[in-house]
Amino acid sequence: MRGAEPSTEAVKAFGPTALATPANAVTMARLLASPVLAVLIGSIGPSSWLLFVLWVVLAGSDGLDGHLARRHGSTRSGAFLDPQADKFLVIAALAALAAAGTVSWLPVVLIFVREAAMTAFRVHAGRRGVSIPARPLAKVKTFVQDIAIAMALFPPIGAHHDGAVAVVLWCAVALTVYTGGEYLLDGRRLLRVDGARTA
Repeated sequence: MRGAEPSTEAVKAFGPTALATPANAVTMARLLASPVLAVLIGSIGPSSWLLFVLWVVLAGSDGLDGHLARRHGSTRSGAFLDPQADKFLVIAALAALAAAGTVSWLPVVLIFVREAAMTAFRVHAGRRGVSIPARPLAKVKTFVQDIAIAMALFPPIGAHHDGAVAVVLWCAVALTVYTGGEYLLDGRRLLRVDGARTA
């Protein structure tokens, strides 16, 4: 006889205000790994198998904290920290690659400005009690950013095909700017609705 399936209440062990959760632990580890990755890129060199494998693990861990959040219960802190971990990892890696001369600083600056502006806007909306959901294209944006960095760190490509890396990186910039515009428009609309409701 099969045992009873675990109830939703048994699985969702953490409420929305919880801080010390397995998902948040993974997210914090990814945040703390960002400066370490940047230092390694600067010390080891922009293209190496060690850095490539490390990047694949760090970028792939985004799926792990998402899985843990769905299994144990999503939290408001996790909803805020998870995208910040993605941003910190990407910007730290890109800044280190730009400092090493592997990629141009211009796309890195454009991505940084967009991500910083969206974080500030997210905080502003959150103080008004408004949560702005990310569109599916935002996940594509993050994926293309990850691919550009992986290509730069992958020795057979990064060491000899900087033009290919630049093409993918500029595609990531285009998606980054476009999704930023979408997020801004969605946020302004939701803030107007919230303002009209509370007026």
